[in-house]
Amino acid sequence: MRIGYPCVNETLDCTSTSTFRLASYSDERLELTVANNLACLRRILEWNVAHHLLFFRIGSGVVPFGSHPVNTFPWQTRFAAEFREIGDYIKANDMRVSFHPDQFVVLNSPDAGIVERSIQELVYQGSMLDLMGLDSTHKLQIHVGGLYNDRELAISRFITTYQRLPEAVRARLVIENDDRLFSLQDCLRVHAAVGIPVLFDNFHHECLNHGEPMAEALRLAAATWHPQRDGVMLMDYSSQAPGERKGKHTPTLEDDLFAGFLHDLGNLDVDIMLEIKDKEASAHRACAALRGAGLLPALLAKATT
Repeated sequence: MRIGYPCVNETLDCTSTSTFRLASYSDERLELTVANNLACLRRILEWNVAHHLLFFRIGSGVVPFGSHPVNTFPWQTRFAAEFREIGDYIKANDMRVSFHPDQFVVLNSPDAGIVERSIQELVYQGSMLDLMGLDSTHKLQIHVGGLYNDRELAISRFITTYQRLPEAVRARLVIENDDRLFSLQDCLRVHAAVGIPVLFDNFHHECLNHGEPMAEALRLAAATWHPQRDGVMLMDYSSQAPGERKGKHTPTLEDDLFAGFLHDLGNLDVDIMLEIKDKEASAHRACAALRGAGLLPALLAKATT
């Protein structure tokens, strides 16, 4: 079991997703920005390893305009060695990484242009994992997409688009249940049709479900992951921010709620991404809770004391 947080380390003084305006694009500026982003990504991963946080969501913007036609710079060749070194570091430290493409990636859109741009974005982000030399247990996470007033047609369009994705993308793609449109049951329907794993989000399930208890929902989602091809299930964890609109993530880990979730988790092995605003601070507390529950490997538990 690994604990992680997404994209930004609030302790360090760098970002791995620095960018610039499209109007300011130049090959020189792109090259410098990618170099800085990759250097920061390496720093973040090293910090995470030192603090025993072995799951990390890499920000989508490592390469600015990575899937945009304006970007014709051969960054894959120029930074092949840097990507490979980062991948070797990830493998050497038994880490797991993922990407979560932005909301504009919508595979079931009725707009063919949006679908094509979405596919190109997935190809770009998946290519970074390929350049790192990482296997298919390192994932690209998306939602089913929009409802467009017709659930059946929306699901059908997703399936049709999924089936024409490049195999390198399909091997990494997972779908997440969301909090408003597509529930766990909807995602399970897509899985039954094409075999795509379901990345479970506990908070979204609390917001949108069909009455499945949390413990049951976790196991339904986990059963969609092939143990060798996909690895253990990835999931997102958060809870409701007190006094805020429904669906707003908590600013910090609620210890009692997390302890209750661990009870529902039981002996299920998962890698948990904390979608919580204070990121690595809550990740440390989650590790302590896992250690207290006896859910961390003995070596890791010793190292985090």
